[in-house]
Amino acid sequence: MSPETLRKRREALRAAGEVLRRRPAGATLDSLCRVLDAWRNPESMWRKQLADALPVATGFSPETVREGLRIGLENWTGASLHSLVDRELPGGTTGFETTALLLAGSIPMPSLIQIIAPLLLSSPVLAKCASRDPVTPGLAARSIGETDRELGDCIAAVEFPSSDEDCVAELLACECIVATGSDATVAAVRRRTASGRRLVEHGHRLSLAALGPAACHGGILSDVAGRLALDVALWDQLGCLSPIAVYAVGEHAADAVTDALANAFEDLVEKLPRGRVEPAAAALFAHERAEAEFRASSGSVRLRAGPSDAWAVVREQAPSARPAPLHRFVRVFPVEDAAALPAAMAPYAGHLAGVAIEGFARETKPLSDALVELGASRICAPGSLQAPPIDWNRDGRGVLRLLARRPRAQAAV
Repeated sequence: MSPETLRKRREALRAAGEVLRRRPAGATLDSLCRVLDAWRNPESMWRKQLADALPVATGFSPETVREGLRIGLENWTGASLHSLVDRELPGGTTGFETTALLLAGSIPMPSLIQIIAPLLLSSPVLAKCASRDPVTPGLAARSIGETDRELGDCIAAVEFPSSDEDCVAELLACECIVATGSDATVAAVRRRTASGRRLVEHGHRLSLAALGPAACHGGILSDVAGRLALDVALWDQLGCLSPIAVYAVGEHAADAVTDALANAFEDLVEKLPRGRVEPAAAALFAHERAEAEFRASSGSVRLRAGPSDAWAVVREQAPSARPAPLHRFVRVFPVEDAAALPAAMAPYAGHLAGVAIEGFARETKPLSDALVELGASRICAPGSLQAPPIDWNRDGRGVLRLLARRPRAQAAV
């Protein structure tokens, strides 16, 4: 795509936005609710197309994609979108003339809500597809256009290399910019964003898990480990809500959790096969597995691993910040008691998205409060991390509020 083509797309969106802002806000919301309900339906054309196209584009196994979509979209109803708007957008709130999205990652739900959100504020969307997911934005745009032609005119999904500085400049000419990606990527966008533009940043995030004494023994542990393994296996541990480490509280708990997780991962090998692993990621996985194997030979750690590096669980001696190879590689850290957990997780403060917790009884509330202080925005039971509600406040700043500019005259409904 040339910079000139991108400029024309942006100008067309600006013109379409003028039409959109003359519409009743309720009409736009109703259309987007219908779109969302269609995406929730496994039998809808859009859901089927996404389930068919994502494995080819992203390398995820078809089984993982189907299960990830089922869990992730199950509660994303039109009614939940209505509730989100009621909470975050007072009457008359509108957005910017145009909104640019720099999408990232390979999981479709974040891209879907980022595309929908500006439209709820009558702001047309110019979305740069993520290199790892060129599928979702285009499908979302087409599904919206078939539901509501005027809304469809307000979305353009584009692809170009991030190294194309002229195209990036055209994208950053939008009045509002939403940048998602690594901290380095977001910082680069920040440096190039002109004064007077609204910049919404979504940088690197990760998730963890913590199991209390009541969750670390017997049949309870087997159930908890199965749910936690699902949180890891969905989307091959590549999302910000995929736990990279588990903190096990109590004497011998870490060893028990390690074995239970290993068994759970083995049970998922055929049900949710791991997808394609890029060479650099495979090399890091193999390196960390070999390093853990070397340390295990001296008895300082334990390693459980699947054939062909299908998964790995490492029981460490003590909490520490070690590399996270992802692709179903989990470290288990022993912790003396719940009071020690905030300090053990402190190295991840500022990058923490979610924490799955179970087995803490009366200590659940104070622990949750401490995790919020560390920056966690999603605290839930194991097995639920990958199903955030549509109004998940992932950076503590709301889903829609940061995209809003000014009140507008109330249109008729």
